[in-house]
Amino acid sequence: MLKKEEEEEEEIENEDEEEEEEKEEEEKEVEVEEEEEEEKEKEEDEKKKDDEEEEEEEDEKEDEEENEDKEEKEAEEKEAEENEEEEKEDDEEEEDEEKQEDDDDDDDEEEEEEKEKEKKKEEALYE
Repeated sequence: MLKKEEEEEEEIENEDEEEEEEKEEEEKEVEVEEEEEEEKEKEEDEKKKDDEEEEEEEDEKEDEEENEDKEEKEAEEKEAEENEEEEKEDDEEEEDEEKQEDDDDDDDEEEEEEKEKEKKKEEALYE
């Protein structure tokens, strides 16, 4: 009878040990799953962060290009205005020179007519 009790006790102990081992194994599996889940979340967070940084860099680059284009356009417009203003000044200067030449020609002609009149007066006096 004692032997049977001992066997039963041993069997119960073995079952308890098996249950404990199974429990530990389950806990280890749960722990491994949790670690894998944490690692996965960490990788996703890093990827999300990298994507955001990349998008931010692209936005900055796009803004920079837009600013460069805007500055270039403004410089071209300014240059065109300066050229137009310069052309206008050149035209005005040319007009002024032509007017001055015309005035000088008129003065010369007037002076020539005066001399001619004076000459005729003198000739008339000598005659």
